[in-house]
Amino acid sequence: MKAALLTSSPRRRRSLALATILVGGCLLAAAPAKADLRLCNMTSSRVGIALGYRDAQGWVTEGWWNLTARGCETLLKGQLGGRFYYIYAIDYDRGGEWSGRSFMCTREREFTIRGTEDCLARGFDRSGFFEVDTGEQKSWTIQLTETNRPGGP
Repeated sequence: MKAALLTSSPRRRRSLALATILVGGCLLAAAPAKADLRLCNMTSSRVGIALGYRDAQGWVTEGWWNLTARGCETLLKGQLGGRFYYIYAIDYDRGGEWSGRSFMCTREREFTIRGTEDCLARGFDRSGFFEVDTGEQKSWTIQLTETNRPGGP
């Protein structure tokens, strides 16, 4: 049996190869589409990312994701539950930030903070986040570039 397979005709080998490719393609097509909130750092600097969003219990901010130059990271896994997300980012190498007018709580170390009120009184920093409108898509990728610093230099 092995000898017959090894000495099969070129036509049979092409058919087996084609069948393998088609089965592999069908398996890939059957996989569910990945839905996440991703952020890609398209700059030449390392950046720190903080994320603000509303979940079932209210407002929450999380940070820090540290992205290398030209690196991407998934901030939230799964289908997006809201339309608006908020980003605050710091350029570690050249200074400056990507910020906006939506103020939320942050801190220097890794954090998950519930609520956006009284940041300073609760012992947190108060940072301005910029708004990202996903248009109610189930998946979204944000790209930070050198020229899209809403509140930066």
